[in-house]
Amino acid sequence: MRTGDISVLGRLVSASNATLLVEVTLGYGPGPRSARAVYKPVRGERPLWDFPHGTLADREVATYLVSEELGWGTVPLTVMREEGPFGRGSLQLWIEERQDDGLVDVVDPDHVPDGWWTVLEAEGAAGEPVVLCHADVAALRRMAVLDVVANNADRKGGHVLHALDGSVRGVDHGLTFHTEDKLRTVLWGWAGEPLAADDRADLERLVAALGRDGALGDRLLEHLLPEEVEVAHERACELLGRGEMPGPGGRWPAIPWPAF
Repeated sequence: MRTGDISVLGRLVSASNATLLVEVTLGYGPGPRSARAVYKPVRGERPLWDFPHGTLADREVATYLVSEELGWGTVPLTVMREEGPFGRGSLQLWIEERQDDGLVDVVDPDHVPDGWWTVLEAEGAAGEPVVLCHADVAALRRMAVLDVVANNADRKGGHVLHALDGSVRGVDHGLTFHTEDKLRTVLWGWAGEPLAADDRADLERLVAALGRDGALGDRLLEHLLPEEVEVAHERACELLGRGEMPGPGGRWPAIPWPAF
């Protein structure tokens, strides 16, 4: 991922920014090692009114670094490549998903799976009642915690992957680490719920790593503005101090659009 040759296989056309499926190959001759990945070149980013232009790829890498510090493996391996087929950009390991075994769904109110959280009630395309809901599993709860710290403004249902190996992975983290509160997510089921004890312990370690003497803060400064790193530290401290998951704040839409 860090040094292999990148070959473009195709484009993910549903993405709003240039998002390419690539194969990364290390070595030649018999037995080269290769892996598929998602390549997001900076030059393919569309300008946004609220995020500085050309920073989304760096925010992808920054979210991965925070995920790794927490030790949760929520975000697939993500690196910055300075030289790619279309220039500088983020490279994230491709995750194969399970089919028909998602963890976020829109269903009939009478068919919410047992043990799932209901996030909201709505109407379908034909006016029928539906609910947005998600599973109640530890890996998904930790994704929600990560989103609070990273201030993820775009946690759509399609950004939650149930991998073939059973792990739960989150992708598409370009809209993160804004200094203003922009949390938009489909994972509101834990709003108001106390933090799990093991999540608290990991957050305490993250707070230390983001602090003035922590190494993570310096690494994040390679990808974020100083004030963005400072506010991320403040969010982690606030979450620990509150001891429970936040609910929608009311200033911004609570759920990204579209939700999937």
